[in-house]
Amino acid sequence: MKSLLCFFALLLASLVSAISSTGDRLLAIFDDIEEKASYSKFLGDLESRGFKITFETPKSESVSLFHLGERSYDHVIFFPTRSKGLGPNLTPNLLLQFINAKGNILLALSSSNPTPTSLVSLLAELDIQLPADRTGLVVDHFNYDSASASDLHDVLVLPPPGPIRPDVKDFFGGASASSGALLAFPRGVGATLGSGPLLTPVVRAPATAYSYNPKEQGEALDEVFAAGEQLSLVSAVQARNSARLALVGSAEMLQDKWFDAKVRRAGDKADSPTGNREFAKTVAGWAFKEIGVLKVNWVEHRLDEDAAETNPKIYRIKNDVTYTISLSEWSWDKWTAFNVPAHDALQLEFSMLSPFHRVPLVADASRSDPKAGAAAYSASLRLPDQHGIFNFVVNYKRPFLTAVEEKHTVSVRHMAHDEWPRSYAISGAWPWLAGIGATVAGWLAFVAVWMFSKPVAGQRGSKKTQ
Repeated sequence: MKSLLCFFALLLASLVSAISSTGDRLLAIFDDIEEKASYSKFLGDLESRGFKITFETPKSESVSLFHLGERSYDHVIFFPTRSKGLGPNLTPNLLLQFINAKGNILLALSSSNPTPTSLVSLLAELDIQLPADRTGLVVDHFNYDSASASDLHDVLVLPPPGPIRPDVKDFFGGASASSGALLAFPRGVGATLGSGPLLTPVVRAPATAYSYNPKEQGEALDEVFAAGEQLSLVSAVQARNSARLALVGSAEMLQDKWFDAKVRRAGDKADSPTGNREFAKTVAGWAFKEIGVLKVNWVEHRLDEDAAETNPKIYRIKNDVTYTISLSEWSWDKWTAFNVPAHDALQLEFSMLSPFHRVPLVADASRSDPKAGAAAYSASLRLPDQHGIFNFVVNYKRPFLTAVEEKHTVSVRHMAHDEWPRSYAISGAWPWLAGIGATVAGWLAFVAVWMFSKPVAGQRGSKKTQ
């Protein structure tokens, strides 16, 4: 009995400490382990949320992303390094394998250190381009901190990102925007993103910002890497398997000195606090799947006329069917009911080679369980007049949310001979039935008249002679 209680205690402790929905093993890569003192608050926030951090250098022989074919870590953070390469244990191929194994990565860059070629190659595979010389400084002569960057204008002061998830207040700086805090982006690198649907900019550069190589600084700049909103300062990538990569162009914005700093944007009369700490928490929380993770609890489809039988394997054409799906969202430390935003739509497809029906799934309060963190969505439809193999498909893919791909295959048969409605039950057949009845009645009347009519009496005719 005592051992059983100990087992449940350990299980409860593991559930409480597991903040991320995918695991708490975190690898932090520093060029020098001593540099972690500059990020003590950022790393401390991660540890307070239950992450077990392992600190390593790129060239350490003990660094290994896999062990016996399985991930050794659930998440990896790369801080700026002065070396061009990351060693044989952190090659681009291994990093891609880590993402394919549903591992998550957070990259923090710096304009003072060239980005390692392994990370440049990894980002190129994801259609993210960095400056050709692997260094680039983003400056803005209008949106800069007048106290710390009055000369070079390389500390950008930006408003927090807008309502990326308007239904969630603390998603990517939403709470910071309401509190009036600003983001400090000191001495960072900007990237350009491809047009793929898996790439999403979190913070874009202002229209007056541009990126250049500070080593080639002169009186005039002939060429710049990118300018304005072409530059993404903080970017997010979510792979098709829902693995995540977050790219922060300025590692310095994660340091302690900028968490509690006050900045004054050029032209402002008063200082403003920075929202870097809250923003860093949200970026890391998204990258390490503490937020924005969707889960399908259960799926049910059934006939409207027979609610007792659920998820049958075969239906009949023209059946009335109800489909219900239950969804939850992981929010920091618990599962909550996922509410589809008002401007969005969750849809159900009933398809064979192509969709025959595409109908909206609406909230079903009778099947939802808010206390258990589950929201139910239902849709009713009439199956098409086509027999074959069909699929109930829910394909919900949105930025910053893990994909929901549910596919359930069913057979749709034709009607049996005794299932067709009788002709008298079809109002359109009444004229034909009336015509048949009239024909039969007329024929019977004719036969009756013929059978019961006597020939007319008359004289016999004499034989004619010539």
